[in-house]
Amino acid sequence: MELFDSLKFKVIRRNIKIVFPEATDPRILGAAARLKAEELMEPILIGKQEAIVEAAHARGIKASNFTIIDPDNYDGWEDMVQAFVERRNGKVTDEDARKILKDVNYFGTMLTYMGLADGMVSGAIHSTGDTVRPALQIIKTKPGVSRTSGAMIMVRGRDQEKYIFADCAINVNPTAQELAEIAVDSAKTAELFDIEPKVAMMSFSTKGSAKAPEVDKVVEATKIAKSLAPELEIDGELQFDASYVASVAQLKAPNSPVAGQATVFVFPELQSGNIGYKIAQRLGNFEAIGPILQGLNKPVSDLSRGANEEDIYKLSIITAAQTLMS
Repeated sequence: MELFDSLKFKVIRRNIKIVFPEATDPRILGAAARLKAEELMEPILIGKQEAIVEAAHARGIKASNFTIIDPDNYDGWEDMVQAFVERRNGKVTDEDARKILKDVNYFGTMLTYMGLADGMVSGAIHSTGDTVRPALQIIKTKPGVSRTSGAMIMVRGRDQEKYIFADCAINVNPTAQELAEIAVDSAKTAELFDIEPKVAMMSFSTKGSAKAPEVDKVVEATKIAKSLAPELEIDGELQFDASYVASVAQLKAPNSPVAGQATVFVFPELQSGNIGYKIAQRLGNFEAIGPILQGLNKPVSDLSRGANEEDIYKLSIITAAQTLMS
C-alpha cells in the first residue's frame, strides 16, 4: 500500500477536526474541499465569514460545507480568554489575551488546546515562527521532550522507498540530550508511516574514526537515546555511507544493528539536516514531505509559504494521522 493510501485508511471517517487559520487562501480552500469530500477530516476554517465565502466562491467551492469560526464573533470567546491566561501562567493579562487571541494562529491553537479541534495546519502565508510560537506556548511539548523538532519524510519511486530525516527545520544546534529526544521522536514518526525504525545518529565520523567535540556530542546523544528507548534500534556515530550502504557498513561498523540498513537519519545540527534533505530531493529525486513537527502534545503542522494545494492536502493528512498516535 502506498504511503498516503495507508494514511488515508487510518484517518477516513474518524471525524478528525483540523483547524486552518489561513482560510481565505485559495490553496487552503482547495485542499480543505478535497479533504472534506473524501471524508478524511472535518476542516475548521478561521476568519471572517464573508471573506471566506467570497474566496470559496471564487474557487467554485461551497463554503457552507465547512465549519467557519470568526474570532470576532465567537460564542466561546470569554472561556478561551480565561483558558489562555491560565495556560500562560501569569505571563499575560486579561487585556493582553484579548489582543493576542485575535491572531488567527493563536486562536486556532487555542481551539486545539481546548479540545475543540484535534490539530492545526498553518504556514501557507505565515512564517514558521508565527505558526510554531503559539504551539510552543500553549500546546507545549510532551513529557520528557524539551524541544519540538521538524522531520522530513523522504519518498522515492513506485516501490515507495521511505526514510525519515531530522531535524531539518527547528533546532539550530541541539545539545546531546535534545538530539537524543529528536532520535526517539523520529522513530515514532517512522512508525506512523509504517517504516520500521532503525535510527542512525549521523556524523562525519564512524565509530571513532575522527575525534572532535562535534563527534563527542553525537556519541553522547546515542547513549542517551538508547537509555530513553532501549527497545529501539539506535546506533552512532555513523557517517552517511556507513548508515546507508551495506558494503560500507561491513567495513566501517560490522557489528552495528543499524549500519547499512538505517531508515531514520538524525543529523547533528540543522545545517546538515536541511542541506541533506535538499540534496536528496534535488539530486536523488526524492519527494520531501514536511516538515512534520514532532514532540508536541497535539499536532500542529507548519507549511512552506511556497506550498501548493497538493502539499497542503498531504500535510493535512499527516496531521490527522498524528492525532492517532499515543
